[in-house]
Amino acid sequence: MLYELGYTNIDIVRSKMLQHPFLKIGSQKRQVNIVPDYLLKVGDNYAWVLDAKAPDEDIKTGYNVEQVFSYAIHPEIRTRYFALCNGREFALYRQDTERPVLFFNMQDVGSYWGNLETYLSPGSFQEGKKPVFELVEKYRKKYDNFDYINRPLLDEIPVRKRAAKRHFGVHGYFTKQAWNVVREYILNFSKPGDIVFDPFGGSGVTLVEALMTDRQGIHIDLNPMSIFIVDSLIAPVNIPELNNAFDRIKNRFQKLKPETKEEIDKALSKYPYPQGYTLPKGSDVETIEQLFTNEQLANLSLIKYLIKNEKNENLRKTLLLAFSTTITKINRTYHNSDYASENAGDCAAFRYYRYRIATEPVNLNIWDTFEGKFWKIVNAKKDIAPKINEDTISNAQVYKGTATNLKEIKTESIDYIYTDPPYGSKIPYLDLSVMWNAWLGLEVTEQDRELEAIEGGEMHKTKDDYSDLISKSIMECYRVLKFDRWMSFVFAHKDPEFWHLIIETAERAGFEYAGAVKQANGQTSFKKRQNPFTVLAGQLIINFKKVRKPKAILRANLGMNIGDIVLETIEGVIAKHNGATLEQINDELIIKGLELGFLDLLKKEYSDLTSILMSEFDYNTETEQFMIRKNMKFKTSIDLNLRVKYYLMSYLRRQEIENKTPTFDEIVLNILPLLRNGTTPEHQTILNVLEAIGEHIGKDRWKLKSEEAQLKLF
Repeated sequence: MLYELGYTNIDIVRSKMLQHPFLKIGSQKRQVNIVPDYLLKVGDNYAWVLDAKAPDEDIKTGYNVEQVFSYAIHPEIRTRYFALCNGREFALYRQDTERPVLFFNMQDVGSYWGNLETYLSPGSFQEGKKPVFELVEKYRKKYDNFDYINRPLLDEIPVRKRAAKRHFGVHGYFTKQAWNVVREYILNFSKPGDIVFDPFGGSGVTLVEALMTDRQGIHIDLNPMSIFIVDSLIAPVNIPELNNAFDRIKNRFQKLKPETKEEIDKALSKYPYPQGYTLPKGSDVETIEQLFTNEQLANLSLIKYLIKNEKNENLRKTLLLAFSTTITKINRTYHNSDYASENAGDCAAFRYYRYRIATEPVNLNIWDTFEGKFWKIVNAKKDIAPKINEDTISNAQVYKGTATNLKEIKTESIDYIYTDPPYGSKIPYLDLSVMWNAWLGLEVTEQDRELEAIEGGEMHKTKDDYSDLISKSIMECYRVLKFDRWMSFVFAHKDPEFWHLIIETAERAGFEYAGAVKQANGQTSFKKRQNPFTVLAGQLIINFKKVRKPKAILRANLGMNIGDIVLETIEGVIAKHNGATLEQINDELIIKGLELGFLDLLKKEYSDLTSILMSEFDYNTETEQFMIRKNMKFKTSIDLNLRVKYYLMSYLRRQEIENKTPTFDEIVLNILPLLRNGTTPEHQTILNVLEAIGEHIGKDRWKLKSEEAQLKLF
């Protein structure tokens, strides 16, 4: 890392012996020697100090930090910056700050490299005098030429869900975006100080990552459970005080813990717990208390009672967060994992999207489960503390509300929107959150249920109801977003009608479609394993720009009927990948439908691809891929020129969206793999079609003809 920053062996001084400037030992006043691990030089001066620690040592607080501080202030060294690394984490301090000015997990070093160079590269220091560096000035220079409107589309990002303690293991939720994907989108489409907004905030990944990257964040969700999770996670706490509060509760719990039947009955009459809350239809039991054994109810109610007696609000919130995530496991719907320990399962509401009693109950130790969850929350708090603390918490706004009416947000005040909205009838969030909301005393009103953008649920909402609420939300997003800014809309639905709804509503609101990107979202869900043909494992991120003169998607006349387009696309994907998954086929059809303007046709005739895939192709259960049937040829017998035209227009539209003008060779190399059914076209055939729909740019680059020229052509 030091070499990559620009230091050579001459610049790196290892284990220099220093005499402690203040301490001496014994009556003889013997000198105490201190030995910094690394001193980094710029010219003839020391620029900063780096000390190595063991992986289990704390580098954020305590003696280790004080020790390296003593090196930095030594008369022979006198550096403004000092750093510690334990192999897992890196922390950089400045002499005048108590908290790290930069902190990250070493596995995330790539994401933080720009900041690291800004602080510590040799060019950040002045030679010949005491090192001086003005961070703000350099930070501004880095973003002086930040061009909001011409940001590049990101390629698919490898998912690293478990890599951030601030998210992994903190609290379960029905859907959760991969934190590193969200982070990369925030870094790409906004700059420090900007306001990042998520109108369907969920578990709070967008807000937290906005704050962790020096942005401001606004989180809105209709579900009070969402508000509770996020508000409790970001609430600043003093870790030693939090540990003391935990110890108080632990000591009292051990004295009062109900174990016998008589003690359990007494606890149930003394400590409040939720009763009489009706569960959604499809649940195995009728009311919330039936989801728990009497022993679970007694112990959980006692823990909650002890937490509620804590006087400090933020400590109380943090402890209640640990309590709430404990409920996820301490109930009769807890299903343990088949492939890991019995403590690695989850609640049926998250796994099956209904309250299903486990056929094989798992009797987890209640206090041990709470204690384990507490320490995960502590780790999360430590992870966010350098960026989310008393000094920065004002950068966060968390509201309970509806995306259909963003009354708290001023018009044209938001710099970037990243959101993962509900997907039709997939998850009735408010219905399924009743267990947590009831235990936490969080109210869900009838108006909340009426405003929830879902299909079905206890309110029996129709597809039209869902469409109307999503449309209003997109309109509101347009209102609050600044001009020349972006919205990234995450979606994973098989029905093209919903995609068509999003695009049509966004265009009607004034957005310009700016490209869709395929994006995995981590491990395959249990629902996906249960229903491989009806549930998508991945998702598309549709990007929009708010510009003053938006371009509408041109409905291309391809000379093919929709059935031919669907088969041609499916066979093309199979040819390209030598077998294709449901996700690959669905994503390709949706993206082509988006960019060539035939989603409206897809939505009418192909709301579900399952029937055509199962009837026309073979399915390999091991690879989860669809294949051309054995001894069968590709079915589509579309005129060669039409097939070439279809793939040329699709490829050139995508290049146009990405502000690229490909060469003829690049065009041929990209579309030939898709044309392996029937006769493979000669280069001249491709060139003839290309000359009809495209035009030269420069010597050997191509782009689509103008919309007016295309309309005349068709």
